[in-house]
Amino acid sequence: MEQKIIDEIEKVVGKDGYSVEPAVLYTYGFDASIFHYDPDMVVQPTSTEQVSEIMKIASKYKIPVTPRGAGTGLCGAAVPIKGGIVLAMQRMNKVLKVSVADLWVDVQAGCVYNQLNEELEKYGFFFPPSPGSAEACQVGGMVATNASGMRAVKYGATRDFVMGLTFVKADGEIVRCGTRTIKDASGYQLARFMCGSEGTLGVITEITFKITTKPKKSAYCLCCFNDVIAAGKCISAIIAKPLIPASCELMDSTSINAVNKARGNPMPDCGALIIVEADGESDEIVDRDIAIVAEIANGLGAISVTPTKDKALINKWTDARKSVMVSLAALKPGCSSVSLADDMGVPISKVPDAVQAFQEIAAKYNVTIATYGHASDGNLHTKMVIDPTDKDEWERGIKAVNEIFDVCIDLGGTVTGEHGVGISKAPNYQKERASELNTIKAVKAAFDPDNILNPGKSEQWTGTILRNLRYPCKLD
Repeated sequence: MEQKIIDEIEKVVGKDGYSVEPAVLYTYGFDASIFHYDPDMVVQPTSTEQVSEIMKIASKYKIPVTPRGAGTGLCGAAVPIKGGIVLAMQRMNKVLKVSVADLWVDVQAGCVYNQLNEELEKYGFFFPPSPGSAEACQVGGMVATNASGMRAVKYGATRDFVMGLTFVKADGEIVRCGTRTIKDASGYQLARFMCGSEGTLGVITEITFKITTKPKKSAYCLCCFNDVIAAGKCISAIIAKPLIPASCELMDSTSINAVNKARGNPMPDCGALIIVEADGESDEIVDRDIAIVAEIANGLGAISVTPTKDKALINKWTDARKSVMVSLAALKPGCSSVSLADDMGVPISKVPDAVQAFQEIAAKYNVTIATYGHASDGNLHTKMVIDPTDKDEWERGIKAVNEIFDVCIDLGGTVTGEHGVGISKAPNYQKERASELNTIKAVKAAFDPDNILNPGKSEQWTGTILRNLRYPCKLD
């Protein structure tokens, strides 16, 4: 980075608002994906106005800018693959205003999800999407990827709660879009359009979220099955009852074995299981719903059905489910759990077909794949356990991944349900959205004519995803 550019940015954010130190640059070259690339500079603004001034400088010198939240993303969207500036938002972390009478909250983009809900809980409200990285992820990143989580089946994803937001365009112009009203029929919905844009159209700085009342009661039911197909059929049967659970989490045998090996057997040993949550305003409501879940599971041949309101037991189950990704490496010492095919979405009724196909693909390429996820909304996660130094395992893995994505598209699904596109989904996203790509590229060009906002991602990525890896194996 040229000194004159550093000096201009220092005038905006001060000496403590940026870094060009090699160790800092290396650290900000990662997110939680398999990719890495060093930026030339890390800048930490404290206001929308500072972001605007930084973008004016970047626009003047045609410097790539990668907006970044907490770096919890799994697809490489926050990896500065073209270098330039990483715009790290953690100092813009305030809950600005809560208006429970109007059902909204104003919050800065760098506010952590759990921090926001701790504030809303004081009023008996919450922001429901519940991502797995809730203790760390920032809400601006959630908007940028349209993140969700366990409770999306009942409450929706982040986009469903965005009423308005402020973003900064590539040339530094500040745009406030949307409203603070529950209903809004005023033309183009730019606020929601920014959801899922992954920093390619603008830098999101503030958001107005719709909020909702927090349910007073909840209960859970753990249903164990001989195989993952039976578990998938149970999920479809629950939805078709009709019963919309607050959440319904699936774990296959690979996931269960990994968690039990890594964490001291917190889960029953079975072929597959689902953890179903019901919530509502009274014990009568949740007891009724959990009884229906138990009846359906038993009717489909469940090995065991365990309903409970015991918080310690519930925490053990949910902690085990959330630990799947980090536990998988315990299955094969010296190996890593990697996010290749990661969070596909299929129609709920197609979950059994999808998980059966995933198992067949894993066997075909002799790779270890765990299937788990928020299966009641059709959102399935697959993680692969490989030796990251072995070129052959990477290459077999990517063949398996491409077939997994093809299955999901053929079933009427999508390559990403909640984590976004970034790099790791880019080739398959392009295949899924082939008829839209020219329009997508035209929108990008209109918002960012010099292509400085998170360039090289999504529709712009070319070739294999097996490059710029954070692992020592060279596959370029």
